[in-house]
Amino acid sequence: MPLPLPHTDRRRFLRVGGVSVTAALAGWFAPLARVAAADPKRKRACILLWMSGGPSQTDTFDLKPGHENGGPFKEVATAVPGVRISEHLPKIAERMKHVSLVRSMTSKEGDHGLATFLARTGYTSRGPIRYPAIGSVVAHQLGDDAASLPNYVSVAPFRSFSPAAHGPGFLGPRFAPLVVGEATFGGQTPDADKALRVEDLAAPAGIPSARAAARMELAADLRRDFTATHPDAVAKSHHTAYDRATKLMQSAEAEALKLADEPAKLRDAYGRNVFGQGCLLARRLVEKGVPFVEVSLSGPNGVGWDTHTDNFERVKQLSQSLDAGWSALIDDLKDRGLLDTTTVVWMGEFGRTPKINGSSGRDHYPTAWSAAVGGGGIKGGQVVGATSKDGTMVEKDPVGVPAFLATVYKAMGIDPATHLPSNTGRPIPVVDTGTQPLDALLS
Repeated sequence: MPLPLPHTDRRRFLRVGGVSVTAALAGWFAPLARVAAADPKRKRACILLWMSGGPSQTDTFDLKPGHENGGPFKEVATAVPGVRISEHLPKIAERMKHVSLVRSMTSKEGDHGLATFLARTGYTSRGPIRYPAIGSVVAHQLGDDAASLPNYVSVAPFRSFSPAAHGPGFLGPRFAPLVVGEATFGGQTPDADKALRVEDLAAPAGIPSARAAARMELAADLRRDFTATHPDAVAKSHHTAYDRATKLMQSAEAEALKLADEPAKLRDAYGRNVFGQGCLLARRLVEKGVPFVEVSLSGPNGVGWDTHTDNFERVKQLSQSLDAGWSALIDDLKDRGLLDTTTVVWMGEFGRTPKINGSSGRDHYPTAWSAAVGGGGIKGGQVVGATSKDGTMVEKDPVGVPAFLATVYKAMGIDPATHLPSNTGRPIPVVDTGTQPLDALLS
């Protein structure tokens, strides 16, 4: 019997076949995933799991058991022999063959704003050049101008540290993100469905479709007239945003933004919180051809990983959300044949001090920290670099932010030496000239 085509809808198949999820995965989904992954037309994508505030490496992926800097968390073994991580990430530990760690990240930026800009662009924010965020670069290189869905989607971002670090820079508004669920929760934990709802995708009730279309065309004519006489960046940005919104409203692809279409059991697996449901949304968008989606994990104040006080309880809570959402994302991508073409990145702007402060917290620490990457283009189960026994210094294979981002670009099939036209009139490489990716991680 021939295999189903890669675009076969899993839920429809299971309903018709009347088989259990377990049986379906065992009997059908593995070969279906292999067929989909082997499709030469499969588009590459990246999902960035952004940890705003700077996660503690000492309490996640580079524990120091037995040292006074180590804190109360225990290590657990992973699916990769010899690699151990936090006890509060047990599901990721089981899936470690799909994830590689860089335990020797290092930079000189200890300020949230400067470090966020560096981590998301590969450049420092000093000088006249408006560097684009990684999402904008990927949208520029791999995006489809004719697509109804945006080529860069940002889920629940906290942009206050560095708004420019989330934007398109010199690439212009065409490559700005669609923001879903801005992290302005006012100190309250939001309802995930409400926070991630994209408003106004449908015409107002009671307005016939023909009349709605005529109104939008009239508005478009007015915008074109205005932009023709006011050819500045603000007018162009406004015009681009409305054109994108109109295209999305009129497209059936907007269904990808509706999480209610997913089975309750799958939604539960991701976690019924903004991060977990954001990871599910990322999978839906990548499946529809969006090349770059980022999902931020923050606390109610938007900067959950900035743990100057009460570090251990806060990291434990954040790790539980991270563990559920990230592990479910890996499984879901794998089941659908998308993991081999989707690079999944975990990182924040820096790490936290190995030394525990007087408020049971950890402070900013760019000297030695961790990041992770897996999925498409990456050898899973690898560890690059090492820190000292007390966690204060990189002792082996230091990795700068530009080299890490160059690795991500290379994994996606983007040459890190690619030059882009800048606002200064000279071409700028996507990462600094001479930066080399980490060959040990590339498949």
